Amino acid sequence: MSSKFPGEPWASVVDLFEARVAAAPDSIAVVDADGTRLSYQDVNAAANRLARHLKARGVGPEVRVALVLHRSARLVVALLAVLKAGGTYVPVDPENSDHRIGHVFANSAPVLTLTTDDLVHRLPSGAAHLLVDAPEIAEQPADDLPCEVVADNTQYVIYTSGSTGTPKGVAVSHGNVVRLFTATAATFGFGPADVWTLFHSYSFDFSVWELWGALLHGGRLVIVSKETARSTPAFLDLLAGEGVTVLNQTPSAFAQLMHADREHPAPGLALRYVILGGEAVEPALLADWYGRHADDAPVIVNGYGITETTVFATFRPMDEQFARAGNGSYIGDAIADLPVHLLDDDLQQVGVGVQGEIFIGGAGVARGYLGRPGLTAERFMPDPFGVPGARLYRSGDLARHTADGELEFLGRADSQVKIRGFRIELGEIEVVVSACPLVGQAAVVVREDKPGDKRIVAYVVPSGGAAQAGLPGAVQQFALDRLPHYMIPSTVVVIDAIPLTTNGKLDTAALPAPAVAAADAPETATERAVAPIWADLLEHAAVGRTDHYLELGGHSLTAARIVARVRADLRVDVQVRDIYDNPVLTDFARRVDQLRAQGAPARPALRRIARTASVGGHS
Repeated sequence: MSSKFPGEPWASVVDLFEARVAAAPDSIAVVDADGTRLSYQDVNAAANRLARHLKARGVGPEVRVALVLHRSARLVVALLAVLKAGGTYVPVDPENSDHRIGHVFANSAPVLTLTTDDLVHRLPSGAAHLLVDAPEIAEQPADDLPCEVVADNTQYVIYTSGSTGTPKGVAVSHGNVVRLFTATAATFGFGPADVWTLFHSYSFDFSVWELWGALLHGGRLVIVSKETARSTPAFLDLLAGEGVTVLNQTPSAFAQLMHADREHPAPGLALRYVILGGEAVEPALLADWYGRHADDAPVIVNGYGITETTVFATFRPMDEQFARAGNGSYIGDAIADLPVHLLDDDLQQVGVGVQGEIFIGGAGVARGYLGRPGLTAERFMPDPFGVPGARLYRSGDLARHTADGELEFLGRADSQVKIRGFRIELGEIEVVVSACPLVGQAAVVVREDKPGDKRIVAYVVPSGGAAQAGLPGAVQQFALDRLPHYMIPSTVVVIDAIPLTTNGKLDTAALPAPAVAAADAPETATERAVAPIWADLLEHAAVGRTDHYLELGGHSLTAARIVARVRADLRVDVQVRDIYDNPVLTDFARRVDQLRAQGAPARPALRRIARTASVGGHS
C-alpha cells in the first residue's frame, strides 16, 4: 500500500486527482446509495464536461460556486468540476434553514449554484443556477482542461458558527488541503486499497478529510445516504459489505456505532483506522469497544483540529490500556508542518501543567474569513515564533502539557462548544433566541444533567405582556426557522430574570434545571403506539399527547432512532423531517396516520444474509 504522492508536494488538488486517474483509470472511485459505481476515469470525464460548461459561465480562479446537492456520486463530480474550472466551491447543505442558506449566499456571493431540479426551491430568490444533469453538459469534451489553479488559490469556503450570531466563511486553499495529506502520509499510510466513507455533511469540514482522503490516495469513496447515516445498524452493515478500511466519526456517532456493534455485530469488518474528531473524546467510553476488538483492528485515533487550520492539527492513537486508564482528552502530537503553541494572556509560552490557549501555525493556517478583514486580523495573527510573514491562528481552545508529555484538551475559552460533532457558538443561538418577539432576555447554555448527554438549554425572560403559556414551543419554532436542527435548544425554560454574579456575568450555577412535566395520556391508537417509542428513546418515564419533542430533550440523533423504530414497529415510512415539522406527539401521530392512509409503507428492514464471496471488495 503506497502512501507516496505523485507530483510536487504543493500541487493543487486537481493535479493530484488527475495523477490518480492516469495511474489507475479503471479503479472504482465513488460508490453511492443509488448503486452508482464510477471509476476514476468516469469521474474525471464527467467533471471535465461540467468544468468546461462552468468556464463558459465565467468560473475561474477565486470565483465562487455554491453547491446545493444531495449526497450522491454527482456531488463528487460537481465539487471536482468547480476546481477543474479553477473556481472555489461553497458547500451548502439543503437541510439548513432558509435564514442560514440566505446568509451563506449573501456573504459568499456565488456567481452560480450547482443543484438539481428538486432542490431549486432551497435557493434564495434570483440566485443563478445550473442543473448538474442539464443535457448541454454532456455535449462538452471529456478530456482534461489546462489547470489554472495554484496552491494559494482558494479551494473552498466552509461556514462555521460565529459569536455575533453570524456564521463565518473560512477560506481554505489548495495548498492547505494537499499538505494535510502529504504531511500525514507517513502517519497513516493511506493508499489505493483503502475504502473510505463520506458520512458527514459536505458543509462540515470533516468531509474534506473523508472525500479528498479517498480520492487523492487513489482509494474508493462510499457515499453514505442520509437514511443509512441515521440508522446505525444499517451503517454497520454498510461498513462490512463495502469493506470500509478508514472510518471517520464524531465520538457521539461512534458511541452509537459501538452500541450497534455490541447488540448486532457485523461480521467481516475490515477497518484499519477509526479517526475520531469534531468534539472531545472521553477515552474511558471506548473500553466497551476494546472488549470486542483488538488494539490494531482497527487503530482508533483521537484527532483534534479546527476549520481554520484545515481539519486536523494533532493526532493521538489510542489502545485498550489507554482507554481503561481513564485519562483525560489527550489530543496527541501536532502534524509535522503545524507547530502548536500553548500561550498565556500575554502570548508567552506556558510551562508544564499550566493551562494555556492553543495557537496553531504552519502550512495549514487558512487564508482567513471571507469578507471579514477585522475578524481575520484578530484571529489570524503574526507568528512571533515563525519565519517572517508566518501567521498563527488563535483557536480559543484550552490545553495543558502533562508531566508525561501528553497534550490534554481542556475545553473552550469562550462559549463555543461541540455537540454531536458540530461546532456550535452558544452566542449565535442566543442572538436568534433573543430576537424572538416574545423574548425579553435570553441565556443559552449546555447542560449535562446526565453523564454523556449534553443538551442545549435556553433560558428566557418573557417580553412585556408575553404570556408564559406556549412560550417554549414558540421560541423553539422561531429558532427552527433560522438555525440548523443541531443548534435548536432541546429545552426552553421560562424564568423571571437572568441571574448574574457580583461581577455582572451570567451565573450559570443559579440557572434552574429543566422541570419534568407530567404527561397527559395518549388517546388514539397511533398515539398509544408512538408514545412509548418516544419515551424509550428520549429516556422519559412517560410521554403525553401534547408533549413537544424538543422540550423533551430531542435532537437529530434521537430523531433518527425514533424514525427507525416507527418504521420497524408501525411499518410506515416516516422521515426525520416529519418529527421537526410535527414536534408535538399528537401532531406526529396524525402525520403517521396520514402517511399510512397515503399508502407509504416502510422500506423493508435490512437483514444479513450469508455471503460466500466478498461484497464490494477492493478494485
